[in-house]
Amino acid sequence: MSKKTKSTKVVVPGRFSFVNLWEPKSVNGSDPKYSLSLIIPKNDKNTVNAILKATEEAKKEGVAKFGGKIPANLKTPLRDGDIDRPDDPNYANCYFINANSKEAPEIVDKNVQAILDRSEVYSGCYGKVSMTLYAFNVNGNRGIGAYLGNVQKIRDGESLGGRSRAEDDFEIEEDDDFLA
Repeated sequence: MSKKTKSTKVVVPGRFSFVNLWEPKSVNGSDPKYSLSLIIPKNDKNTVNAILKATEEAKKEGVAKFGGKIPANLKTPLRDGDIDRPDDPNYANCYFINANSKEAPEIVDKNVQAILDRSEVYSGCYGKVSMTLYAFNVNGNRGIGAYLGNVQKIRDGESLGGRSRAEDDFEIEEDDDFLA
């Protein structure tokens, strides 16, 4: 017997931005949270459709939070980079979704091995993020949010923060007394 379940959980591939996965941070006095923004190319129709489907399920599951009716002006998590971040070329022709959580995510590499070196996961690398979409209604602010699950880094990419890596800045020095 097969049981049909609603699915608000999605695993989303994309490029990491605004990476805050190692220490929770407070924004404007809110509870500290771990967070990540994931950039998704608009031409990745499978991913976009999976997010839209999960968003619709979250709306249905959360209808009670909205007083029994889904509001027309509901905030949704998939945002358009061309509209919301027009001055950032990294968001051109892309959507993005912000996910956060009070609990620390597990962070793994492409072989599902834990990443312990914090410098390995940064804004600009590529990977997948598991997230669960949920309805919220707080102080008149109503919408669908994205709960940050786990993070998998798949490959490196150019840093979005403009910071270079030490191995790119320096060469191995053979002389122990280089100032002499």
